[in-house]
Amino acid sequence: MFSERLGRARKAAGLSMKDLAERVGISANAVKKYEHGTAMPSSGNLLKLAKALNVRTEYFFRPAKVLIEGIEYRKRASTSQKLLDRINGDVLDQAERWQELLNIYPDSVEPIPKFTLPSELPTLISSAHEVEAVAVQMRQLWDLGLNPIHDMIDTLEAKGVMIITTSVETDKKFDGLAGRIGNTPVVVISTSQSGDRQRFTLAHELGHLVLRNRLADNLDEEKMCNVFAGEFLLPKQSLMEHLGKQRSNLEPRELFMLKHEYGISMIAILYRAGQCRIISEATQRNMFMQFSKKGWRTQEPGTPYPAETTYLLKQLVYRALGEQYIGESKAAELLGMSVSSFHKERKLEVIGASNSN
Repeated sequence: MFSERLGRARKAAGLSMKDLAERVGISANAVKKYEHGTAMPSSGNLLKLAKALNVRTEYFFRPAKVLIEGIEYRKRASTSQKLLDRINGDVLDQAERWQELLNIYPDSVEPIPKFTLPSELPTLISSAHEVEAVAVQMRQLWDLGLNPIHDMIDTLEAKGVMIITTSVETDKKFDGLAGRIGNTPVVVISTSQSGDRQRFTLAHELGHLVLRNRLADNLDEEKMCNVFAGEFLLPKQSLMEHLGKQRSNLEPRELFMLKHEYGISMIAILYRAGQCRIISEATQRNMFMQFSKKGWRTQEPGTPYPAETTYLLKQLVYRALGEQYIGESKAAELLGMSVSSFHKERKLEVIGASNSN
């Protein structure tokens, strides 16, 4: 257990064995022996290892071991394995703390809902148009209407999807990943992405959960999940109410205002306008060219749409503390904080403290 966790923490920190050894003041061979399980560090070196890797010593001996199955990444082709190792380490650490927290709650208490798909969904979907219809159906079944979804994370968590945010610096080479822990779907998003990209990733991954094993063989699941995400975030009916049923041209300012109302990027709205045949293919193509010339396909104008975050883990930790399922030390460990920092936050001595999980 210790050897596996040490190796994972080192990779999550982006360090080689030699790098870690230099930080701790031991030989690279000693680190190798620790990771291979042929030796154990002294208590002093254990503390140094924890400090160098920015983890609590309890991390190395945490009993919960979580397996995230069916992992699918939304990443760039140039994403390095080293970066994926860092992301995996951070995600597994958070997932283990999640699992340990849920195991603390008694069987009579359901801290998070069970994710289930409505029985009304079709068993076979044969076209992009039918995918859009399913997205509208999901909004109706979840009582979302046709208005903007102001908080995608809260919406998915309320339906039993576990959301994990990673603050690993990705240089825009990673949007998110999805998998499952047991029967619980898990979606991971990067905190370094703008809010509109986060939201599209969340809607895209919801598309996978809804569409999997329902699509006809001739449909590409990734493309259909993008169609689902666009309709789920900005329904065709709402788009037409804002832009009209048919237009010869669109003003960029219209897209900008819709972006900040619905939380979907200008470029995605332009795609939607073409999908919904509000504009012709030629008009859409010309506008794409304008976006490219202005550099808007890389960075859209104006203030980025605000990123979302999750508070659920922290809320459930405080709930467990209030119900005396855990003490202050365990609460601090589950939140990855020092006991002193947690104590100050608990007593409201530190307002606006980090809400990261």
